[in-house]
Amino acid sequence: MAEGKIIEYIDQRKIVLSVCVKDRGNKLQLLTISNHEVSISPKRALLISSATLNTSMSRGEILNKLKVIEKIRTDYMAQASVQDLWELTHEENRAFTYKYLAQLCFGRDITDDHISALVRALFADGAYFKIKDGSFIPNSPEKVEQIIKAREAAELRDRELAEGANFLREIINSRHPEEFPLKDKIIELLIQLALYGKDAPDYKLGKEMFSQAGIKDINKARHLLVKLNIWHEDENLDLHRLKIRTDFSEPVFKEADIAARKEIDTSARDDLTDLPIFTIDGPYTRDFDDALSLQPIEKGYRLGIHITDVTPFIEVDGCLDREAANRASSIYLPVTQIPMFPPSLSNNALSLVKGFKRFAISLFVNFDRDLNLKNFHFMPTIVRVEKQLTYDQVNAVYADDSILSPLYRLTQALRQKRAANGALLIPLPEIHFGFQNNSKLHVSLIEQDTPARVIVSECMILYNWLTAKFAAEKGLPVLYRSQEPPQERLPIDESKYIYYVFQQRRKLRPLYIDTIPHPHSSLGVDIYTNATSPLRRYMDVLVQRQIHSALFQTSPEYEESRLKELNMVIQQALKDIDLMKRNQVRYWMLKYLAGCINDSFKAIVFQKLKYKYLIILTDFLFVAELPKATGLELSPGQEIKVVVKKSDPWDDILILELAD
Repeated sequence: MAEGKIIEYIDQRKIVLSVCVKDRGNKLQLLTISNHEVSISPKRALLISSATLNTSMSRGEILNKLKVIEKIRTDYMAQASVQDLWELTHEENRAFTYKYLAQLCFGRDITDDHISALVRALFADGAYFKIKDGSFIPNSPEKVEQIIKAREAAELRDRELAEGANFLREIINSRHPEEFPLKDKIIELLIQLALYGKDAPDYKLGKEMFSQAGIKDINKARHLLVKLNIWHEDENLDLHRLKIRTDFSEPVFKEADIAARKEIDTSARDDLTDLPIFTIDGPYTRDFDDALSLQPIEKGYRLGIHITDVTPFIEVDGCLDREAANRASSIYLPVTQIPMFPPSLSNNALSLVKGFKRFAISLFVNFDRDLNLKNFHFMPTIVRVEKQLTYDQVNAVYADDSILSPLYRLTQALRQKRAANGALLIPLPEIHFGFQNNSKLHVSLIEQDTPARVIVSECMILYNWLTAKFAAEKGLPVLYRSQEPPQERLPIDESKYIYYVFQQRRKLRPLYIDTIPHPHSSLGVDIYTNATSPLRRYMDVLVQRQIHSALFQTSPEYEESRLKELNMVIQQALKDIDLMKRNQVRYWMLKYLAGCINDSFKAIVFQKLKYKYLIILTDFLFVAELPKATGLELSPGQEIKVVVKKSDPWDDILILELAD
């Protein structure tokens, strides 16, 4: 019979001290030290004392006795060294009785209290021994190490949760939390949550931390990072997600400095520094990589297109070259520019800056009086820009200028010939974001079909087309750019030009880059590459190096197989950049519209879907969604007006309603 016996059992991972007040055979009725009556199976009893308590005493007296026993056993437990016991026993690789281990710990003269203290100590520790069938078995050293590491990780996690939650509460309450060791780790967790949400590697930890801090929405991570001045309000999250660097490493800067001061042999180059050449770019351009010249010749014109020659300065597979390959392109975002090369090169040493001698790969094309192309040739040159013109300056004077006027007629003729060969001439203005008085966000559309832009675009297309022809004729491996004909050519509707252009662009096939040349349908040319922007595009660097080798009669820098490898890297980077550009345009458009709540805007219905319409906000050439209204049907191409009801760039929300 167990009545009166001191019984210890495990409940919720704790050892509970009790006395048996009734033994019912298959159940033991117990009074616990916390004054609770419980009923357990005899199998659950961990320890049953040899001595007994007088259960006829009052409940208060029994509880006092239990408290005395509890204190004795707790005191003995503090004396037990679990690790020492494990050191003495683990190599024997067998099970040990409670009594044997208690004697090792306390000596041969032991009591129930000593045994209980031993069991409690080993059970509480949990790392060095495991309990099985009334015995303790030492864990292997590997198991002990594993348990201790897991325990340390759990303890660290609990500390992170507690300290992190307190840190977040302080930020929310606009207080300045003190520095603490885990601050950097908590900030890294906030960055994870802001970038990836539920896909963040430590999402569960972050969610629990937010919960402890009383924050329900995990998306608040971005707000917290802004409050901490880790991010600014308009932080470009794609830069972080895509791991795009905005600065350059020290080795790259050092190599750029060496390249900028590099002495190059000029004996094999034609000196064209007396030739009047000029650039045409935007007012804020600093990386000038192309310039033009036009000379009247007997029975026609000689057009010069001069592209900065980076080949002698950028060492193949050097730090600069690898960095440019990884970047693939300079990035031009609504309010940010990230160059492919350090500014010391792209804006200075290799840029066709007015008044400075620069190396170039010049293309000269001869045209007859009817503006037909007669012949062309490439040559390595030394040039010096005489004028640095902007698009607006050219547009203002081209009609009366002795060079710009015939150059515009020439490029118009080139354009018409491309159109005759199937080119799709469907320009639209480009959206531009700026700040008025350095504060108010401003949105405008920049026309792309002006005389100045026609001159530049046609000259660049010509250079790229003839570069591709030159490479193909010489058998040079290069990367060619091509595009198959569109799925359908729609008839031009001048009355609904914007709607027509958006619909026609939907029919275009994707651009394709490969070492095998194919026609470029949209441009109306039989062969095409990219070679006019070696300061801004890495593909152009690769092509220029190949052309360079032919002009200087050396072996090509790249074999076809190597170009294919580089192309894979370039194309992935360009896809990432294109995604980021689209996201940034959308972000800044939504930020602008957030200041236009209840304002109305003109729109065109672009596409009808099941539950919504895609519309084009014609003031911005921006595609948005419009929910279908009950009982109202709109048709593609229909002109409407919409009202902005909500716009949130952080949460990518734009709610429009049909205007009354």
